Amino acid sequence: MPGRLAGRIAMVIGAGSSGPGWGNGKATSVLFAREGAKVFGVDRNPSALEETAAIIRGEGGDFTAHTANVVEADEVGAMVQACIDTHGRIDVLHNNVGIAKVGGPVEQSEAEWDLVMDVNVKSMFLTCKHVLPQMVDQGGGSIVNIASIAGIRFLGIPYVSYAASKAAVIQFTKAIALEYADRKIRANSILPGLMDTPMIYDPLADAYGGQRKMIDSRNRMVPMGHMGTAWDVAHAALFLASDEAKYITATELVVDGGLTAQVGRPG
Repeated sequence: MPGRLAGRIAMVIGAGSSGPGWGNGKATSVLFAREGAKVFGVDRNPSALEETAAIIRGEGGDFTAHTANVVEADEVGAMVQACIDTHGRIDVLHNNVGIAKVGGPVEQSEAEWDLVMDVNVKSMFLTCKHVLPQMVDQGGGSIVNIASIAGIRFLGIPYVSYAASKAAVIQFTKAIALEYADRKIRANSILPGLMDTPMIYDPLADAYGGQRKMIDSRNRMVPMGHMGTAWDVAHAALFLASDEAKYITATELVVDGGLTAQVGRPG
């Protein structure tokens, strides 16, 4: 179904990629543009943002790049105003930024805890704070927040701040969805499982004993036999952003190859 977001303005937070290859935000930005959206892409890394811009513009899509740190309230306010000045509305808000720090409450520093909470939760609070009034004024919109199955399951690696932050994202999204349901604003979260994206390599490889062991171990854990990709998340985001999900709000879409449905964990 081509053009599932035709005529829509989609703000994608974290539209770059944290390393070579396809991150969730990069893939989602490209897919949204392919489906007709005008994408207002935000990232704090201008070079990563430009990679996404080059792909979309090279395919004839519409992409506006905006550099911002979304844990800074002033920058978020300016970012949202820039999108409104450029396009006049925001139909889709896709919150994708996230980081992970390995360690339990004893091992992690207070600074690491605060950083993860700021990036993973405060950023969504700030973007919603500034985007929701615009969506109310224009008569509706769709918010898609990236959480994680780490918010509902222990995955064998201690990263307590990441797990806590993603659990917070799930409930934060539900609260927004119910508060704004009568104003035609939908809010849903996506819970990716074990995904093969650039984000996992730096923070997690050492915890598994090396990159190859990490990949093999994570593949074995999934009933389908392999990790997912950024495109699996992007297609879930496209569905929730589109009118196909017009009666879906306050829910979590799990994208995990069956991992959270099984009892026990393969070695």
